[in-house]
Amino acid sequence: MVAKLRVLVLLPVAALLAGCDKKQNALAPASHQSKDIASLFWWMMGGAWIGLGLIVAALLYAWGRRGTAGPGNRKPGEKTGWYVVIVLGIVTPIVVIAALFVIGDLFVIKTTEAPAASSTRLTVRVIGHMWWWEVRYPGTSAVTANELHIPVNTPVRLEVQTKDVIHSFWVPRLNRTIDTIPGRTNQIELYADTVGRYRGQCDEFCGLQHAHMAFYVYVDTPAAFHRWLAHESKPVASPPPKVFETAGCATCHSLRGTSDDSDVGPDLTHVGSRTTLAALAIPNGKAHLEDWILHNQSIKPGNQMPDIPLGGAQASALAAYLEGLK
Repeated sequence: MVAKLRVLVLLPVAALLAGCDKKQNALAPASHQSKDIASLFWWMMGGAWIGLGLIVAALLYAWGRRGTAGPGNRKPGEKTGWYVVIVLGIVTPIVVIAALFVIGDLFVIKTTEAPAASSTRLTVRVIGHMWWWEVRYPGTSAVTANELHIPVNTPVRLEVQTKDVIHSFWVPRLNRTIDTIPGRTNQIELYADTVGRYRGQCDEFCGLQHAHMAFYVYVDTPAAFHRWLAHESKPVASPPPKVFETAGCATCHSLRGTSDDSDVGPDLTHVGSRTTLAALAIPNGKAHLEDWILHNQSIKPGNQMPDIPLGGAQASALAAYLEGLK
């Protein structure tokens, strides 16, 4: 019995602590848009608790007055009860919902809607694939995957598209979610108050590896961002080894500065500089690269890259080359 009581007590505590991680927490805002969204949530939560309190108080009052009857078998407080029903059950919900609608429409929706092109200094294009994110910086040759870089305190116009099914781009600490719709380009503003790394996630079920379709947004100082963008725009420093062609890598991947320009899979020009592989599925590094080349279907089942049957020396050489693409 004591053990069961402990479980009942600890379960709510565990549920509360599960929401304390700020990696992907919409209630730990890092931009003015996400602050407005969080504020609306707390207003709604406060209104819900006040409403619940009023209902519980009315029920307790009615329970305390039960069992007595007045003249003509009319129960005392019956008229008051009708007033309570009308005020708390009809008028109050209408007023509260209308107030929340006005707050949401005048403040939150206008803050989080797509920005005008003239109001942003930078455009980033993100293209959803099953199951990874392609990132391009129009006006430059920079192309990366699953990692965006933006400057701090700078409004960035984000254009989202898809190459296949509907995905949904969401960075909870920076702004609301936005869908990628086939044949359309949707826009949203990304803005961050603080330098740091923010985790994002596909928020629309899109198939087997939907849960492993994550990404990072790196918020840099303006100087660091421009250095990163200039470096990311450069072609590869050295041509690929022969195994890159014989293993079929060039069939799906690009290496800018070479004749390999396929866009089926992620651009590998600077793959060694990324912190993760396969949309945050595993860390980056030579050992993980080699494991991914040989056994990626075990790591991320259903992804569109086949396991490549290479010998140990070939796989090691290919992984070493890719790791060196900084």
